[in-house]
Amino acid sequence: MRYNEKELQALSRQPAELAAELGMRGPKKGSVVKRRLVKLVVNFLFYFRTDEAEPVGALLLEHCKVAQEEPSGFSITTSSCGGASSSTGMRSRR
Repeated sequence: MRYNEKELQALSRQPAELAAELGMRGPKKGSVVKRRLVKLVVNFLFYFRTDEAEPVGALLLEHCKVAQEEPSGFSITTSSCGGASSSTGMRSRR
């Protein structure tokens, strides 16, 4: 699925349904945890560097599975055609 970058940036500026500062780890095993601001707008989870206004990226939350990983952490796993999947882990910073 393709999206216009300017439209996504405009959507990321809309009021958030939920927002938080989280530790985010990429899909590769052994990835370091990076502090990110995340913002849920409609069905997109935008993530930002803590010192920037433009999003670093966005996750489309359709056809995905959210699972609790630890008391304050969760992972998002998405599936695409052919059974391939990717996963992103997050934990809240308290």
